[in-house]
Amino acid sequence: MTTFARSPVTAVLGPTNTGKTHLAVERMCAHSSGMIGFPLRLLAREVYDRVVAIKGPKEVALITGEEKILPPDARWFLCTAESMPVDREVSFVALDEAQLGADPERGHVFTDRLLHARGRDETMILGSESLRPIVRALVPDAEVIGRPRFSTLSYAGAKKISRLPKRSAIVAFSAEEVYAVAEMLRRLRGGAAVVMGALSPRTRNAQVAMFQSGEVDYLVATDAIGMGLNMDVAHVAFASLNKFDGRRQRRLTVAEMAQIAGRAGRHQRDGTFGAITEQGPGAFTPEEIAAIEEHRFPRLDFVYWREGAPDFSSVDALIASLEAKPDHERLRAAPEAVDLAVLKRLAEEEWVRARARHPRMVARLWAACGLPDFRKLGVDPHARFVSRLFGDLSEGAGHVPHDWFAAEIARLDNVQGDVETLAGRIAAARSWAYIAHRADWLADPVHWADRTRAIEERLSDALHASLTQRFVDRRTTVLMRQIGADVSALPVVVGEEGEVMVEDHPIGRLDGFRFTVAPEARHADKKMLLAAAEKRLAGERTRRGEDLAQAADAAIALVAAPGNTPELHWRGHRVAQLVRGSSPASPRLVLDRSLNCLDRPLAERIRDRLGGWLAAQVDRQAPALARLDTLSRDEHASPALRAIAAALLDKGGILPRVAVGDSIDRLDSPERKRLRQAGVTIGSLDLFDPRLLKPEPARWRAALLAAAGEAPVAAGAPEGATVLAGGAVAGFRALGPQAVRVDLVERLARAAHEARKGKAPFAPDPALATSIGLGPETLARLMTALGFRSAPPIEGAPRWQWRGRPRPRRAAPARPRPENAFAALADWGSHGR
Repeated sequence: MTTFARSPVTAVLGPTNTGKTHLAVERMCAHSSGMIGFPLRLLAREVYDRVVAIKGPKEVALITGEEKILPPDARWFLCTAESMPVDREVSFVALDEAQLGADPERGHVFTDRLLHARGRDETMILGSESLRPIVRALVPDAEVIGRPRFSTLSYAGAKKISRLPKRSAIVAFSAEEVYAVAEMLRRLRGGAAVVMGALSPRTRNAQVAMFQSGEVDYLVATDAIGMGLNMDVAHVAFASLNKFDGRRQRRLTVAEMAQIAGRAGRHQRDGTFGAITEQGPGAFTPEEIAAIEEHRFPRLDFVYWREGAPDFSSVDALIASLEAKPDHERLRAAPEAVDLAVLKRLAEEEWVRARARHPRMVARLWAACGLPDFRKLGVDPHARFVSRLFGDLSEGAGHVPHDWFAAEIARLDNVQGDVETLAGRIAAARSWAYIAHRADWLADPVHWADRTRAIEERLSDALHASLTQRFVDRRTTVLMRQIGADVSALPVVVGEEGEVMVEDHPIGRLDGFRFTVAPEARHADKKMLLAAAEKRLAGERTRRGEDLAQAADAAIALVAAPGNTPELHWRGHRVAQLVRGSSPASPRLVLDRSLNCLDRPLAERIRDRLGGWLAAQVDRQAPALARLDTLSRDEHASPALRAIAAALLDKGGILPRVAVGDSIDRLDSPERKRLRQAGVTIGSLDLFDPRLLKPEPARWRAALLAAAGEAPVAAGAPEGATVLAGGAVAGFRALGPQAVRVDLVERLARAAHEARKGKAPFAPDPALATSIGLGPETLARLMTALGFRSAPPIEGAPRWQWRGRPRPRRAAPARPRPENAFAALADWGSHGR
């Protein structure tokens, strides 16, 4: 754009809701021609529609990266800042949101327009008050005018989403967060419109129309609404105060907070702002609140700059000019943007340098690198796409092949899929729309621009429908009109499957004692319908509580799924959880929270019934544990016997012998008999109760151990398994590549001892090991563990020789060195030496 030194420049600075954009539009329309650069495609489109209503469609142009409406006789141009035609002379020029010169990603574009974009008769710079020192330094002849906010913006405190007032906009900073908040509003308040910068103008306008018409009372948006999009918002709530700015996750600046919060209120109507959390990083500080309410923000010290007219004499000269340093203290070199990063990637390719030898082709290469990464793929994938694009633009007629373009947009012409899929297709379509609006990149650009626009419109309509279906509940029933204030007479029915209905309209489900509201019911419905259902549900829950307090054993079940906590279920519904008790044999019961609706006497009866059932089942499925519990506390038992019983109890009735080897050696015959009477087998390698190896007792054992350890239930062996590949699980002993069930280990040990004659070498009968499924290496490991050593084979048959019961030693716990002789004597005495 030609720079006119004598053109008066006016900088209109102030907070949001000051009418700056409206003023610029009025001034532009008063001139014979004009141009305004906006930060968003959506905002450019909004103002374009407004100016068309004033001047007519033949006089007004819209120029963005992916959309170009350019009548031959257009005199007024609405553009994104990047797309402003710099070579066109117009009477009036304005730059909106000029403080974005401080944005690391796009700031250099706004700085270039601030320095060089001038109208023939008038130039206007619009921005926040923080831009004042930059304007004074870079445009010293500019007249700076402060514009006060027309209405008051005040802090309304933190409010949960369920308590937000109508006409609220909730601002989030990622698509995932936007969708999550919109889904919550659908469940709580009937629905919300969704606005994001990635939406097409058609989708965005359709969503805003729902909000403006009152079809929905809530709007969920990204910070795109902070850039001048005009909507009837009374309150702005921040779902978060942190955003990812393309490089890192950071807290919003106070100026950014104010820019977004300022969308609340229209003209002279006051607005409010707040958060949805009272504490933590998502809450406003008192200093931030005061600054926003009083419109006091830190002034900008610098804006980002990059050479706006780079050197196209060579690829290296182009890169050097784009990386040049500014010569003004208020300017700072812009961080490497995506277009420059892509250029550097392509400059590493020999074929690119070979084709980009002429300034015209270097300029063409730079234009290809300027294709925005609409799909947010990252530098490397985007560079590969640009590489193919430049390959076509630098050979033959310099056009993108018809077949490639047609195939890609045909692939995108599909309106099936969910919100994320449709949004992804629109993002991809924007890339092809951008290409189609480059007049010299296609053989028939007008045709392909129409095609891409038609596809984007179809996708946009489908996305609007998908967003509405997903986030707006349009359920309006005759029931709600008939209820009025009297809900007590409404019949409430609880079906056989737990469905709760009022006048045949489902309002939720009663699963056990837990009532879940139907997600499709509007929030307004819920209050009335739940009031109608409350009395009926109370009686139904009491009836179910009585049934549970008198439940038959068959109606109660232990649920001990691996990875979960052990629970008791009644008729398929969770009613209690097993937690740590006085011992693994005596877990404690905690009633499920859903039973809190019952009165205390009934809840105690239920607790007694479940406790009695649990004790009976433990005694039935794991009788040894209860006996070991008694034995571990028997004052008449020897310390060795009590220690063994306690160790076995802690391990659920299965324990390696080495863990209590010394104690076993100290047992006399009567004490060994007492242990066997408790159900414990004293094996060569393990102590165990064989009954616990059966499937149902093993399941109970795992549940009891999980409760005692306050841990998830451990995975057990498959039912009927005797040998497992890999490491040991409960009830199995690891022996090399296999793990063998402990009772079979003992059986093999007895067979080996019965086959030997003293210490003479012998060959054990391999039939038993083979029938169990033991491999040679596993058998060898077992024989060694049992106290045998390998003897010379005869005719290839392995032989073994008894060398005495193994006495594996355990490392003694370290004791501190005594400081003197008396301490040494006490230490010696305490260990029985």
